Amino acid sequence: MFGALALSVSLFGCATQTMTPPATEPRDQVIATERAFSRSMAERDHQAFASFIADEAVFFAGPRVLRGKQEVVQAWARYFTGPQAPFSWQPETVEVLESGGLALSSGPVRDADGKLIATFTSIWRREDSGVWRIVFDKGNEVCK
Repeated sequence: MFGALALSVSLFGCATQTMTPPATEPRDQVIATERAFSRSMAERDHQAFASFIADEAVFFAGPRVLRGKQEVVQAWARYFTGPQAPFSWQPETVEVLESGGLALSSGPVRDADGKLIATFTSIWRREDSGVWRIVFDKGNEVCK
């Protein structure tokens, strides 16, 4: 009886360990990258923000579409002018293709007071160097 229980516990423990991906898994990398991207806004670091943007990025800015890193970085510069970030975001959902080259992240966007004002969806691409850069970004206002 005790042998079967020990075997059951042992097998369950192994299954639990294999279900927890190591920190180097692509999903964990994307989560960490999205959080660092958001932190660039909180820390008012426009240069760091720019480092996450792919050269051919497409950002949806309401009815306007921003194309290319330079246009995105220039348009977003206005969000980095004040002492406090006007909004923040954090990933809630992250999925990575089996091939590990593309990922989607999405989650809430909150104003400076912490009120939910929108959601975001971003597509990240892993470059040959292993660095994740954002290629598509779209925000949506929340229904009131």
